[in-house]
Amino acid sequence: MRNTTKLKQILLKYAITLTMDDDGLFTLAIDDKHEQEENVFFEGKSYAIVVDKAHRYMNKKIKSDLQ
Repeated sequence: MRNTTKLKQILLKYAITLTMDDDGLFTLAIDDKHEQEENVFFEGKSYAIVVDKAHRYMNKKIKSDLQ
């Protein structure tokens, strides 16, 4: 799945903040639009890594909510 498709799916459920520090480490913070939960942070060396981590988290969260 392409990163843009993953990002679109993430944005349907979460508000995101994407930052990069001076060392090139990306940080993606997600905040659920519908539930009052704490922000979840993902860090990685590239944009693709943090988007993939957030997408996997979202899929696990949705799967656990269905049970």
